[in-house]
Amino acid sequence: MTDENPPPPKPGSSLGSHLAAIRNDRGYSLRQVEGLTNNIISNAYLSQIESGKIQQPSPNILHALANVYRISYEQLMEMAGFIVGNREKGDVSHGRAATFAELNLSEDEERELLEYLKFRRGLKG
Repeated sequence: MTDENPPPPKPGSSLGSHLAAIRNDRGYSLRQVEGLTNNIISNAYLSQIESGKIQQPSPNILHALANVYRISYEQLMEMAGFIVGNREKGDVSHGRAATFAELNLSEDEERELLEYLKFRRGLKG
C-alpha cells in the first residue's frame, strides 16, 4: 500500500497510538473502520488495539487496517514486532512466527526463501 500522507509514527509511539492518530487523520469513527474492513475488525477490537490493551494484533488485522488507511503494511508489521530490522540500511528480517511457522520449514529452507525474496525485491528496484 502506498502512503496517503499519514502522520509519521512519533519516536517511541505505540502501534495503538499510531493507528488512532491515522484513523483520526482520516476522519473515521471506530464503527466506520469496522464497516470498511467488512467487519473483519470490530470497533471494540480496534478500540482495544488503539488503547494498548492489544499490542500485537494478527498480521491479517494489520493488513486490513493498512488497506483501509492506505498505509504501509510493512511498517505496521514492524511496529507490532513481527518484522525486525534497520530500515535505514534496508535490512529487514522476519520473525519466524509471522512468516514460516505453519510451513514447517527447515532452517536451510527458510534461509533460501528469504534469499529468494531479497532477490525478487531487488528486481523491482
